[in-house]
Amino acid sequence: MMHPLEPRALSLLRIVAGFTFSLHGFQKLFGCFGGMGGSGATAAFGTLPWVAGVLETFGGILLLAGLFTRPVAFVLCGEMAVAYFRAHAPRGFWPIANGGELAVLYCFIFLYLAAAGGGPVSLDRIIWKKSK
Repeated sequence: MMHPLEPRALSLLRIVAGFTFSLHGFQKLFGCFGGMGGSGATAAFGTLPWVAGVLETFGGILLLAGLFTRPVAFVLCGEMAVAYFRAHAPRGFWPIANGGELAVLYCFIFLYLAAAGGGPVSLDRIIWKKSK
């Protein structure tokens, strides 16, 4: 039996994950919060970190708003899987030792959101309810 707060908890998970994920993009694209590596640096246009920054910034904002939640979460899940296997896995097997635990968590949170949707507090819910 579903607990009455479960749908709202799903929306809260999406909002928090989208917000915190977008901050990683702001670091890469705009040098906010210390920038890349804490030096205030930004990713060079067209590079892989720049592409990641675009996905993280705008994907995170879309998730925060709950707009196009399922496809955006699916794309971001893939981004985090690629990030893990390119940047972290070569440094060792265990995510806690190779620094990849955050990438793994985001990957599986986004996989869950791709399957579950954005929850009741989302633009998706508002838009698709009106169109029915």
